[in-house]
Amino acid sequence: MYETINPFTEELVKSFAEHTNTELESVIAKAQETYENDWKLRSPAERKAIVKKAASILREKRDDFAKLVTLEMGKLFREAQAEVYLSADILDYYADHAKKFLAPQKLKIDKGEAIVENEPLGVIFCIEPWNFPYYQLARVAGPNLMMGNTLIVKHAPNVPQCAFAFEKLFLDAGAPAGAYTNVVISNEQAAAAIADKRIRGVALTGSERAGEAVASEAGKALKKSTMELGGSDAFIVLDDADMDTAVKWGVWGRISNTGECCVAAKRFILHEKIADTFLDRFKKELEKLVPGDPMDPQTTLGPLCTEGALYLVQKQIESAVRGGAKVLLGGKRIERRGYFIEPTILTDITPENPVYYQEFFASAHISGEGRERGNQTGE
Repeated sequence: MYETINPFTEELVKSFAEHTNTELESVIAKAQETYENDWKLRSPAERKAIVKKAASILREKRDDFAKLVTLEMGKLFREAQAEVYLSADILDYYADHAKKFLAPQKLKIDKGEAIVENEPLGVIFCIEPWNFPYYQLARVAGPNLMMGNTLIVKHAPNVPQCAFAFEKLFLDAGAPAGAYTNVVISNEQAAAAIADKRIRGVALTGSERAGEAVASEAGKALKKSTMELGGSDAFIVLDDADMDTAVKWGVWGRISNTGECCVAAKRFILHEKIADTFLDRFKKELEKLVPGDPMDPQTTLGPLCTEGALYLVQKQIESAVRGGAKVLLGGKRIERRGYFIEPTILTDITPENPVYYQEFFASAHISGEGRERGNQTGE
């Protein structure tokens, strides 16, 4: 179900009907036609002009694009504005550097001559996540469009308006229909698209579960694929660290994007000499966070993206506690409207605890040198 549900108000804003199989076939056929008869035939300069125009539109209409992000997944508005600018920078980067990146390269060999040349593949099918609704799209759109590929993109079901806005962005920039197309389809239809012989490559950013499913389908179809999946990144604080700097960037590394970031600081590994000091100061900073309307500049703690995401984090916290973890701060849903969870610190998480091996979206893991010091769960 593709729906815009405001994470702050919990209200259903708009629903979107999924494409039929016939409509999906038309999308694939159009993307293939555009690739063969138009986009791959254009000069790099022509493609560059369109991609740079898209970047320019993003900057000109920054707030319009940013409001959709805040509406659909609850990102603080100032962070949504920054994401729009970042996405524009990414498009500009690939537009400006594609000629250099794609230039033929001579290989040094003993006899004869060898040259590596880069050529477009065709239609690329992308499955992208909700946590950075434009940034994730810009990362695949910039290089692939400059390469001469065309794109069909299945975005996350909870950010459909962002998805359609990004499709319209390229049309407004002058790209032909079929160069970049957003689809609203089921997982079964996505599997059918991957198997389609006109799809030449598959890209996914998402969970391990999604990666296993998509990589399996791509493998069966012998398609090139790239998978960016989850992780549990470490924030390491040694005994000679400047504590002001460590605490400042530790909070930012955990709280940015409400903690819903695949490269967020999810585990804090602390030298035993400074572990108690860091934890005390870190806790005090988390206690200062102000939950509220993500459009309000005074808000420093936004809601999680969906009710399902909130439910999952609650279950992970409960599982951690059952496994022996202790709650140093928070741990519960905030009693107010919206999908808010208290900034939470869990300690004493051992390798025997099931959550030791899990990624927390809206969480982090804190460890001391030589022994486990815990897991901090909070936006």
